[in-house]
Amino acid sequence: MVNVGEKPVTRRECLATGKFFAKPSTIHAIREGLLPKGNALPLAEAAGILAVKKTSEILPLCHPLPVDAASVTFSFDDACVTVHCRVTAHAKTGVEMEALSGVSASLLCIYDLAKGIDSELELGSIQLLEKSGGKSGTWRKTPDEPNQTTRNAPWKEVRAAIITLSDRCARGETEDQSGPALAGFLTALGARVVGSRLIPDDAEELRTAVEGLITSGAELVLTTGGTGVGPRDITPETLQTMAKKHIPGFGERMRSEGLKKTHLSPLSRSGAYLIRGSLVISLPGSPKGAVESLEAVASLIPHALKIQKGASHP
Repeated sequence: MVNVGEKPVTRRECLATGKFFAKPSTIHAIREGLLPKGNALPLAEAAGILAVKKTSEILPLCHPLPVDAASVTFSFDDACVTVHCRVTAHAKTGVEMEALSGVSASLLCIYDLAKGIDSELELGSIQLLEKSGGKSGTWRKTPDEPNQTTRNAPWKEVRAAIITLSDRCARGETEDQSGPALAGFLTALGARVVGSRLIPDDAEELRTAVEGLITSGAELVLTTGGTGVGPRDITPETLQTMAKKHIPGFGERMRSEGLKKTHLSPLSRSGAYLIRGSLVISLPGSPKGAVESLEAVASLIPHALKIQKGASHP
């Protein structure tokens, strides 16, 4: 084992992801809890968290770490289940292997419950999306890094853009973390990030940014920030004035999923809008809140994009 005795204790955090590929009927059964062996998702969540805690017992050269928190979440499309595992600890070394172990165990648990109804199962795209802490600082998978997902067809043609609204970030007082976190998540799904903007909490600048990104070809625009109840939170009302249609179910889904993690979720005014033929989704300003909210509605986005272009419901 590497000697970490002289290294300082710092807050370490990692986010890993992986995918479970199967037939649409199998994905539906997993999502609705209809597998013959039982509901896969709570079991997969428990398996992932257990694997996080036992990583050092499985991998011989990993140090045992005092894990502060571990979470396993799921998102869906017609072809796959995407698993995310986030791990935090105050330690002398990172939690990359713990996060990757959590993803792997969750995927294997889903495989175990689904193999009885589908012989064409596949696991893949297990990778680290972000890590922070220690002397290396913060790292995130960027859009120009190769995406290993080849079967995530619903997302591979999606052209996405991101707008971060933050007075402090716009003034250079703090670093934008939410925008890059969303870019990494979109890339992992298979989307192509075609633009980004960092602007203050200003209605006119938001309008200009949204219109500019849509004109440049973005069919999905994510905003992060300005969805709360503070005096400078102007994102939802600004988008509403620009929208042809408001899609309430997106906000309802995000708040419903968020309520499982924090009782403050109902204070978020996140939502979705159709503006000039593009889908614009407003997300919270924190990196974790933005990614988790997007994760809650990710399975709806490719279908919504197709429907608004005139496709029929299945």
